[in-house]
Amino acid sequence: MEICRGLRSHLISLLLFLFHSETVSRPCGKRPCKMQAFRIWDINQKTFYLRNNQLVAGYLQGPNVYLEEKIDVVPIEPHALFLGIHGGKMCLSCVKTGDETRLQLEAVDITDLSKNKKQDERFTFIRSDSGPTTSFESAACRGWFLCTAMDADQPVSLTNTPDKGIMVTKFYFQEDE
Repeated sequence: MEICRGLRSHLISLLLFLFHSETVSRPCGKRPCKMQAFRIWDINQKTFYLRNNQLVAGYLQGPNVYLEEKIDVVPIEPHALFLGIHGGKMCLSCVKTGDETRLQLEAVDITDLSKNKKQDERFTFIRSDSGPTTSFESAACRGWFLCTAMDADQPVSLTNTPDKGIMVTKFYFQEDE
């Protein structure tokens, strides 16, 4: 019974996402992009915001709540999507240089992505829902997940040890109204 409720809730969320997405005028490949803004916060209630051009997660209160960054989403496959901020003008990407894998913000228009699948793979994240929470795995660097630190006001990053409990990889991800 509980599984049916969870599945039903997930399907309703997915349908709402698909039907309430705002169509952007520029095409992505052969179909129009649908970009929708979402609120994101980790299971410890830290929200995303920009500090010195770096995406960080912390507790925003009082006059600082306006600093919260909404996540712009363009779905490209059933569970794959692009993630951006600032109206889709900056995108999250996973970059591997030598032995280092890191998350970075790139000044790329989210609606211009997916024209070159191989090149744009670094911007693609695989969304996995588990009950009320969501995790995001890099498509370019499989096994690396979007994460926040346990401490507040630390950079949003990537981890390849999601089950160790050192970093937070579970997020609440809700359509912004």
